[in-house]
Amino acid sequence: MKNLRDKVVVITGAASGIGRALALDLADKGALLALSDVDETGLAGTVELARAAGAREVRGDRLDVADRAAFEAYAEAVVAHFGRVNVVVNNAGVALAGDLLDLEYDDIDWIIGINFWGVVHGTKAFLPHLIASGEGHVVNISSLFGLISMPGQSMYNAAKYAVRGMTEALREEMLVAGHPVGVTAVHPGGIKTAIARNARVSAREDKTKTAELFDKKLARMTPEKAAQIIVRGITRNQARVLVGIDAHALHHLAKLTGSRYQDIIAKSAKKVLPQDATVV
Repeated sequence: MKNLRDKVVVITGAASGIGRALALDLADKGALLALSDVDETGLAGTVELARAAGAREVRGDRLDVADRAAFEAYAEAVVAHFGRVNVVVNNAGVALAGDLLDLEYDDIDWIIGINFWGVVHGTKAFLPHLIASGEGHVVNISSLFGLISMPGQSMYNAAKYAVRGMTEALREEMLVAGHPVGVTAVHPGGIKTAIARNARVSAREDKTKTAELFDKKLARMTPEKAAQIIVRGITRNQARVLVGIDAHALHHLAKLTGSRYQDIIAKSAKKVLPQDATVV
């Protein structure tokens, strides 16, 4: 997909962060946008900004991606509205910090529901329409933590590894079947978004300190730059897109050291992290 002009692009989690930045980047490129989020106020702001950026047509809908029936109904409504769908970006995501021993099942269900099932729902609901479009693309946002594990992030790791595995298998399935659908897994490192501030944490974690650590030490790239890299990955039909120097560096560390990277990270975490904080 070399040109995104007049392509219908669906973006979940579009109220802020990477989702909003993608919407504005694609609006500038002439795409038609179907945007969704649970944050209706933030979503309305993105819709207004996208229109100001030149988008010819923008649709905004409140959507809980973890709700399968709601997502299926949303997909049908979007197709009925635009007549087709060309690109789906399953971007909506949340964070949960804390050692597995300390996590509550309600919080585990919450993050898996959004970060994994939300991606499955978006992919399944729109895939037949992407195939029918004759020129489709699925973009699933995994994470650097879909490539390496991190202490205090077991359930975030679990969801993002699952997204990576599903997305890579889907790409193979599209190639085997000869369907006209590209598939890209995106692995951002630290991006300047509100994900840490909006995260849930275990009872043993200090949410304020965890968010400050992420915002001040780990979040290096702007969402706008991340969006540019992701859009370039779509136009080049890249199977995997790493976003940020940290994503590239830690991915290569894991490749070079094999499973020993876990020991390296564990030792580093002991030195760097306070007793009541984890990495998001």
